[in-house]
Amino acid sequence: MTNMRFTLTWLMSAILVLGLALGCSTAPKSEEGKTELKDEAAESIKLIQARDPSLKKFFDTAAGYAVFPSVGKAAIGVGGAWGRGVLYEKGQPVGYCELTQASIGLQLGGQAYSEIIFFETDRHLQDFKSGNFAFSAQATAVALKSGAGANAKYSDGVAVFTFGEAGLMYEASIGGQKFNFKPF
Repeated sequence: MTNMRFTLTWLMSAILVLGLALGCSTAPKSEEGKTELKDEAAESIKLIQARDPSLKKFFDTAAGYAVFPSVGKAAIGVGGAWGRGVLYEKGQPVGYCELTQASIGLQLGGQAYSEIIFFETDRHLQDFKSGNFAFSAQATAVALKSGAGANAKYSDGVAVFTFGEAGLMYEASIGGQKFNFKPF
């Protein structure tokens, strides 16, 4: 009976996470929503730069960067995360992007955070824009604290920073992030 309950819980969680991810679109539907997302991304950039001036080198030299002002993550055995963002190329916003993540393993809780992904070269940026970009379970993000950018380096053409974590999440799971892009 316990195995059946676990299987049913796992299946229902997977359906819920998949339904949430599939029910969302890359760009907000309303003009108001689009303007709000652009404003939130710009505000996140200001916050990041104020919190850690050492990240200036990434903003100045990156071919582009994706800013996700709010990513929500939840899990009970099976987990998922989702967020919308804005992609910048040479410092200018060029489109909307979406982050989805699914994971399985020992995990429980929920959290919200912001994420920024810097692309070192045009090739890495184009991979992101074409939909051929995903993080494996081995990808790691640097939690943004003052001075974190000073020693951070690109790994396989990307550098990832997270900040503003709120909530509680216990996690020992396997999963990855997948991204979609839609130009303005």
